[in-house]
Amino acid sequence: MSNIIERVLVYLDGSEESIIAAQYAVSLCRTLNSQLYGTFIVNTHALNDLVKSRIFIESEQKEYQRDLEEDADKYLRNFEEIAVDKGVAPECIKESGLVHIKLKEMVRSFNIDLLVIGELSRIRSRRDEFYNESERAMRNVPCSVLIVKDEERTENIYESME
Repeated sequence: MSNIIERVLVYLDGSEESIIAAQYAVSLCRTLNSQLYGTFIVNTHALNDLVKSRIFIESEQKEYQRDLEEDADKYLRNFEEIAVDKGVAPECIKESGLVHIKLKEMVRSFNIDLLVIGELSRIRSRRDEFYNESERAMRNVPCSVLIVKDEERTENIYESME
């Protein structure tokens, strides 16, 4: 019988919670000898909404998108270092678009068994719940989802791996 979790995708969004999720995913993949994928998705849909609502003008949108692209590269490099440091060879994927849609597409195209995300932010209203991309992804992807919550335990597990 093959490994029940052969391919793991971790969603990075630049938050501390997503870094903890990355450490957990690395530890899990090393333990299970699973393939690890990491993604950062530049939410261009949200940028377009800011232009439509006249919060940004188009030139500001392009500048902000460039900054987000640079952040994506930085976080993916950091993720790769976290994984390689523990003997795991990840595949890094940078995408642009609507986060929950892109995650769903990646899960299908890479035949992902498990999506790992950081702890969800506290929902203060129904509107927050509707617009939280991690929440939407969690509900829409066609695979199991692991939400990493215990930062201290996760860091201890990650640090203890040689």
